[in-house]
Order: sequence, then C-alpha cells, then structure tokens
Amino acid sequence: MNKQRLYWIFQIGGWSLYGVANLVTFSFSGRITNDFIFGEVFQVLYYLISTHIFRAFIKKFDWYNMAWHALIPRLILSAFILGVINSTINYLLLAKGISGAVSQYAGLIIVSMILYLLWSIIYFMFHYFESYRQALKREATLNEIELNNLKSQLNPHFIFNALNSIRALVDEDPDKSKSAITQLSNILRNSLTLDKSQLIDFEDEMSTVKDYLALETIRYEERLQTSVKLHPESAHYKIPPMMIQTLVENGIKHGVANLKKGGKVSVETDIDGGIFVIKIRNSGEFLNGADKSSGYGIVNTKKRLKLIYGDSASFSIINEAKNTVLTEIRIPENIR
Repeated sequence: MNKQRLYWIFQIGGWSLYGVANLVTFSFSGRITNDFIFGEVFQVLYYLISTHIFRAFIKKFDWYNMAWHALIPRLILSAFILGVINSTINYLLLAKGISGAVSQYAGLIIVSMILYLLWSIIYFMFHYFESYRQALKREATLNEIELNNLKSQLNPHFIFNALNSIRALVDEDPDKSKSAITQLSNILRNSLTLDKSQLIDFEDEMSTVKDYLALETIRYEERLQTSVKLHPESAHYKIPPMMIQTLVENGIKHGVANLKKGGKVSVETDIDGGIFVIKIRNSGEFLNGADKSSGYGIVNTKKRLKLIYGDSASFSIINEAKNTVLTEIRIPENIR
C-alpha cells in the first residue's frame, strides 16, 4: 500500500476511534448532549488537522535524523505548546459543553499534551520501522546485485579452463574430445539454467561437478585421481550454484596441476547435528593463507556464503596432512 495512503488511514481512523471511544464512555453517564457531541467532533477534526500540521513541521526541519537526546525534549515542548493551544480553544469555544469550569483548564492541557505525545511516539515508531524495512530492502537488493555479479564472473572463468582442456584433447584423441564436448555441453546447459538461482539442489550441483571432474580426468589422465562420497541425506540440502565446482576447479588448478606426479581431488559430505558439511580435499599445500591451492574460488565462495547466510555458514581451509589441503563448508539445516 502507498505510504501516504497508509498514513491517512491511520490518521483519520485513529482520531475517529478516539472520538467514538469518548462518546461511548460518556454515554454510560447519561451526560451526552448536542453540545458534547459537537465538541467531540470539533476535537477530532482539530487533532486531525493539528497533528498533520505538526507532521509537516517535523518533515521541514528533518527531525527524523535527530538523535534521541535532542528529539525527546523537542517533542515534549511541542506537545505542551499544542496542548495549551488546543485547550485554550477548547475552553473558550466549548467550555459549556466540555470543560464547564476554569479549574479544569490545567487538566485539559495535560490530557491534550499526553495525546500529542502518544501521537508523536506512534508516528516516529512507524517512521523508524518503515525506514528500517526500506534499509533491509535496499541491502537485499544490493546483495542480490553483488551475488549476480559474482555468478557472472564464475562462468567465463570456468568456460575458459574447460575449453583449454578440450583443446588439449583434439589432436591427441578425437573420440575423447567428442566425449569431452558432450560433457562440456551438459555443464554449460546446467550453468545457463541455474545461473538465475540463488540456491540450487545439491544433487544438481554435483551433476555439474562430476561432469567437470570427468573432463579434467581426460585432460590430466593418470595425474588426476578423483573420489566422491556423499551422505544419503545430501540431496535434501540446497547450496549456491557453481560453488563446489569452483572449489574443485581451484584445487586442481592451484594444487594438483602444480605437482609433477599429480594428485587427488575428493568431495565428501556429512551431516553433523543438522549442519550440512561439505569437505573438498586436494593435493597441495596451504601456505600462510595464500597457498599453492588458493585462488579466486576461495575469495568468491567466502563472499557468496557471507551474502546469503551471514554468520550462519562457515568456511575454512587448512593443511589437513602433509600435501593435503582440506576445504570445509558448513551450512545450517534451515536452508533445506
């Protein structure tokens, strides 16, 4: 609903409800007269108009961005001034129907002041909640833009490496190159389909990973050994698209490829107290946080996990053993 329209609904509805409540309350005492009814209608209209003018004053001098210690005294003073003006008009014009005695003048000021303060509190609470909602919306939009930018950077990076793999096969083994082209076609089709998604089924991601490993196995032949061990419940989880593929690619490029005898890359999953654990191991060394098994994929993955899950997910990379790097991702159960 339009913000301005919502304001008028609450403004008119709130003050009308106040007037009706007064009429109902006094009807039980049998003191309802035409003057009293006229006075209540006048009061509702006066409060409606005066608070709207007060709102214009607040907007003009930008009290929204004022610190609480500066705002509160101004609201109290404004409520007092508005209360005095309201009570004076009320007493002079409608004293017979409403106040009835000069001794009640101070009481009218206090009641009016309280009403204006309540209106101010409700109005500022609504404004701050709306501002907070808009801030969250803007943050979500910026996060989505950044995620899309990160994903758009993944595909060219991946395609470049895959095409290099196929190029190496064309002259050596045409049949294998045809098989590699088919696998690349599957990967690209999945990539194009999943590129618009923030999260995908784990099994869809692993389909891409297996095709990629098959491609790289053809390229590196006996220099690359692969292993995939998945927990039976892994299919129930969702993960960011191309995340595992990127880390596997990273491990091969910066780890296995740099070893004369090659090495091994493995993907393993487990469930730890409802937490989905993904472990990617590759031959290589992780040195001072920058590694022979480090690269773009690690930075990219950390950013994506932070944007999607905040502090709920974790990412770590360590030397698990000599010549073995372990990359571990832990994703909470609520992303199922």
